[in-house]
Amino acid sequence: MKITFKLFASLTDYLPQQHRNANQLTLEVAPGATILQIIEPFGLPEKMVHLVLINGRYIAPTDRATLALQPDDVLAIWPPIAGG
Repeated sequence: MKITFKLFASLTDYLPQQHRNANQLTLEVAPGATILQIIEPFGLPEKMVHLVLINGRYIAPTDRATLALQPDDVLAIWPPIAGG
């Protein structure tokens, strides 16, 4: 099944070079794939996976290993952001 995978801010460095400007890519993933299964091949440091949304809905850290994505879902991830 296909999903859209988006990384923001410093996490875009973990995308393949040709997708960094757009900060997203379409992925073919196995049915029932969880958030952690999808991000694992990209090598994102766990401490950098801060805000996770599926179709604009916040996903708590406790649900990221078990919540399965559906076809055409949009998975978006932001690192912790400091401001001032």
